[in-house]
Amino acid sequence: MTSSETQPRFGQSVKGLLSDKVTSCSGDVIALTRQVLKGSRSQELLSQAARNMVIQEDTILHSEDSLRKMSIITTHLQYQQEAIQKNVEHSKNLQDQLRHLMK
Repeated sequence: MTSSETQPRFGQSVKGLLSDKVTSCSGDVIALTRQVLKGSRSQELLSQAARNMVIQEDTILHSEDSLRKMSIITTHLQYQQEAIQKNVEHSKNLQDQLRHLMK
């Protein structure tokens, strides 16, 4: 073999190796790009989840406040119901006294 015959083979094998390396690096770049895009999407989803959690927390606080107010209203209505019942009993007593006086 002469050196002129080995040169093309060596050049071809280097070109083949370089081509393989370029292909491999291209695949790695594509995989890295996909991973970055997944990470970006994950960040978007986390941000959306955080926003939803804040909205839900505000809704829960508002609901808790409404329940407190409803509890106060319920207590007032119970007091009013008791007062009405006392007045009904009192009016029955007055009606009985009035009937007794009319006899």
